[in-house]
Parts: sequence; C-alpha cells; structure tokens
Amino acid sequence: MAVSASAVKELREKTGAGMLDCKKALEEANGDITKATELLREKGLAAAANKAGRAATEGVVEAYIHAGGRIGVLVEINCETDFVGKTDQFKEFARDIAMHIAASSPRYVSREEVPQAEVEKEKEILKAQALNEGKPEKIVEKMVEGRIGKYYEEFCLLEQSFIKDPDKTISQLLNEKISTIGENISIRRFVRYELGEGLEKKVDNFVEEVMAQVKQ
Repeated sequence: MAVSASAVKELREKTGAGMLDCKKALEEANGDITKATELLREKGLAAAANKAGRAATEGVVEAYIHAGGRIGVLVEINCETDFVGKTDQFKEFARDIAMHIAASSPRYVSREEVPQAEVEKEKEILKAQALNEGKPEKIVEKMVEGRIGKYYEEFCLLEQSFIKDPDKTISQLLNEKISTIGENISIRRFVRYELGEGLEKKVDNFVEEVMAQVKQ
C-alpha cells in the first residue's frame, strides 16, 4: 500500500531508522506504525539507529582500483573505535563499498547532500516529461514525486541496490553492519575517478593528415 510522507517521518523520528527502511516497513505493516516499529527492531534497524548519534571518528580510507587502472575510488568510512576499524569485517565492508562506488558511480552519499537547485531542475524536467506524455495535470505532481525517488535511487549511494546483493540497499547493508559490529558506522565521503572523464577526446582526421604529408 502507499504510505504518506508524514507516516514515514513519524516512524523515522520514533526509531531513527533510514527513510527508505521506514517506508518499506510501513508498506509491509499496511501503515501500522507500531507494527512497522516492531519490524524494524526485528531486522535490527531500529537498534542500529540508536547508535547513530554516537561519535564515529575512527575507521579507514579505503582505495579501490578497477579495470586495469581506468577507475579509482577513495572512500572514508568511520566507526567509533580504532579496534573495530582494524577488524577484517570492517575492512571487508569498506572494500565492498569502494567496489560498489566504482561499479555504480553514485554522485552523493545521501539525498540530503543533493543541492536543492539540482532537485528542482530535475523536477521541472520530470514534470515536462509527464505533461508531454499526456498525463492529466492533476496527477503530474504525484508522478514527479515518485520519479524523483528514482532519481535518488540512481545517484545517492545509500539508496542504491548493493551490487553483490541487489535485494538490499547500501543503507540496509550499513545498518546490518552497525547491528552486527555493535558500533556506529558512517560512510562519510568518497571520490571516484574515471580515466578521461570530462576530457574532450581527440578525433584524428586521417584525410587531413594524409593531405598534409602529400604537400610536404
């Protein structure tokens, strides 16, 4: 069933779980806040959220190089203690996140990082698309909100489907690790490089090259 934004907000404030997790829990619970809260606790997501306020200043900066050096990623992932930051489980998680970034090319960690101007511009494009499709104007706004959600899923790391397990999002994977490890963990920032990205590729004009040689 469709759930309201206010219900998602209420559940998020009550449990501290991620917006996407709250939305899915409410859908599964048919809008029942109490049942949705229980579902989040059963999955360990509410418990993970309780740790979210704790300071996480340790961790690692993980590097990942892919495709023979054509793609490189640096990602900073924080935890609470140096001990956890050195564990194989934490390092494996960091490696998975770096590899995912290399493959899925997100632009932001979360939707909160997306500039409002970019969101508004995308909404204008989506609105124009819907109107061009002949959709009634009275439902266009709802369509835009639904489609902007897809935009976040495409470009925000936490909302992307994990490449190793598409049935869960990066946010869900993160919360699982928080519950398992027992410390607050956060993906703070990342940078992704792709060889030649943003450069105008040179196109050789072989006709001109041959003619230049003939005239010599």
